[in-house]
Amino acid sequence: MATLEMKQVNKVFGSGHTEIEALKPTDFSADKNKLIAVIGPSGSGKSTFLTIAGGLQTPTNGNVLINGTDITKLKEKQRSAIRLREIGFVLQASNLVPFLNVKQQLQLLDKVKKDNLPSEKLQELYQTLGMEKLLNSFPADLSGGERQRVAIAKALYTNPSIILADEPTASLDSDRAFEVMEMLKELTVNNNKTTIVVTHDTRLIDYCNKVYKITDGRLSLQTERTKS
Repeated sequence: MATLEMKQVNKVFGSGHTEIEALKPTDFSADKNKLIAVIGPSGSGKSTFLTIAGGLQTPTNGNVLINGTDITKLKEKQRSAIRLREIGFVLQASNLVPFLNVKQQLQLLDKVKKDNLPSEKLQELYQTLGMEKLLNSFPADLSGGERQRVAIAKALYTNPSIILADEPTASLDSDRAFEVMEMLKELTVNNNKTTIVVTHDTRLIDYCNKVYKITDGRLSLQTERTKS
């Protein structure tokens, strides 16, 4: 069973002469242990695709299934519960609270979800991401690459089955971008996750099992690698 499925999903904004089909009818599936890229320029429909995949907005038509559950049939409270349990978001701006240090950023998640990674697994995650020396630092004291590591840790701390990354390397130079992708690939395979990276950055595609291109809201498969 696919971790994430879209069946004839589209999204229309406006009506009449202002109507825009931001996402054309789309079929898409993603499995465990796979790192997938969706590549496209600004305004191509990447953000619409990502927010629908993550249950942040509902499609105009079609169905979105997460681990077999059709979230388009659910009320918002139920969708929110599935988002919290099943999806980890890595946002471009890293989404960190400025007045909390790194350790406190993750502790904050314990207030909304209780069955997060146990202490020993969290320590392993810190080691994998090279974060041991960052735990008492505040966001303003971190580099762009370090902030992205913290964002990835936050996404994985709740132990989701799906990681959705929105332009995770946009503010990074090539070396740091490749470092982030190496981490995402390793974490995807070693932790049995499904990771989807939405980006305009073509530097990233060699790390991915599948690469899709989105143009004017139309998604198409570009490359597929059977081996990681």
